[in-house]
Amino acid sequence: MAVDWGPVVVAVILFILLSPGLLFQVPARTRVVEFGNMCTSGVSVLVHAVFFFVLFTVLVVAIGIHVRAG
Repeated sequence: MAVDWGPVVVAVILFILLSPGLLFQVPARTRVVEFGNMCTSGVSVLVHAVFFFVLFTVLVVAIGIHVRAG
């Protein structure tokens, strides 16, 4: 029985890359985008969650990324 690890791998990578304030933050406190400021806000978390959902859906459902193991 093969297990599909594709959605798990995509979710972990996107979670790390889209953490607000790690690489970038949209919207920032003083500008639209800030890079590497390690700060966050409620609106920023909401925007990054929407980015995560859209990218995850495109990569897993539309493109169909699969990583088979076992």
